[in-house]
Amino acid sequence: MPVVRDLGVLLRLRNFRRLLAVRLLSQSADGVYQVALATYVVFSPENQTTPGAIASAMAVLLLPYSLIGPFAGVLLDRWPRRQVFLYGNLLRAALACCTALLLLSPTPDWLFYASALCVTAVNRFVLAGLSAALPRVVDSERLVLANSLSPTAGTLAATAGGGLALAIRLLTDGSDAAVVLLGALLYLFSALVAVTLPRTLLGPVRGLHHVPLREALTTTARGLVAGLRHLAERRDAAHALAAMTVLRFCYGALTVMLLMLCRYAWSDGESDGLALLGLALGTSAAGFFVAALVTPWAVGRLGRYGWLAGCAGAAAILEPALGLPFAPAPMLVAAFVLGLITQGAKIATDTEVQTSVDDAYRGRVFSLYDVLFNVAFVAAAAVSALVLPPDGRSAVVVVAVAALYAIVSLAMLRRRRVSLTLQPARIKE
Repeated sequence: MPVVRDLGVLLRLRNFRRLLAVRLLSQSADGVYQVALATYVVFSPENQTTPGAIASAMAVLLLPYSLIGPFAGVLLDRWPRRQVFLYGNLLRAALACCTALLLLSPTPDWLFYASALCVTAVNRFVLAGLSAALPRVVDSERLVLANSLSPTAGTLAATAGGGLALAIRLLTDGSDAAVVLLGALLYLFSALVAVTLPRTLLGPVRGLHHVPLREALTTTARGLVAGLRHLAERRDAAHALAAMTVLRFCYGALTVMLLMLCRYAWSDGESDGLALLGLALGTSAAGFFVAALVTPWAVGRLGRYGWLAGCAGAAAILEPALGLPFAPAPMLVAAFVLGLITQGAKIATDTEVQTSVDDAYRGRVFSLYDVLFNVAFVAAAAVSALVLPPDGRSAVVVVAVAALYAIVSLAMLRRRRVSLTLQPARIKE
């Protein structure tokens, strides 16, 4: 098969392999660190877990991606990218060691969160730099394949790192510091692999004219505003993004509820809760995988808005049916269904934005998309912190989320009818 042959060629490219190794080690460390943070907040015996603490942890994990992401490229076009990987990973290794020390000593919560926030903030520069450096190690003919392979492999590495973190935490009798130190070690290995790449190979090219940094940052901010205005003129993309934002909010609220249920309602001890959480995350990931297989066929049959409406409508029916018993078995089924629905809707939304938005604005619109995607999740955690009871059992949350799903489904059905009505007129034009 041509894809298999091209993949073999990619893996024979020495510098591509090294750059991929930097990604795999870095993202596996991210998975370890993020799970360590989450389990410390949710499952540590010394902590009285609250939805507010979970919301704080989610803000630390996700907000740097949104707030720093659009501006990271301005700095990456000025700094040697190999040095970003080297010093960025060394800095994260040192910060992770500081986090481990904080876990071993009585310290204020804000200091722990500040340390974790610094680690996740640096991550945005490393991930953006990995994407920017890829064309320097792969020829243009195989760049699409490399763009598909590298992020997918990185996601799998992060998932594997998270699984390894859960296993080590169980084996070390709940030692969060040991898990964080494993993440620090992986960050260090990633920095050492980065050194094997030639210093100037990954760019950017020296001698290029750069506008002053303040002007570049201001231009980026204005570009985001221009992207928002352009999005307002592209109603199809705007409606899809609005729907996806609400669906992401729903997914975030249910995630917080699931964490509280695993911690208090369904387990007699820490190990039981962690095992249930790992199983739930695994079933949700299986739903994500099935969505990648089913969505192209479903969009071909129903259209993008029809598939969005179907996803939201299915969630509106199945989520309360499976969630209101507050029992582990039906909730695991719900985790799979919601993983499938959320990822299926995201694939359709991505495609809608890619096809509806002008190429000149596409990058800025996707930056806004990234902000909305992560902020919606954090906002859901914040709202859940206000309404969830200590054990996570809340019929109000389940019913409210089902109502939001139903509203999105009806809105997307209405938008689909409008789109079908306008389509013949566009064809005549």
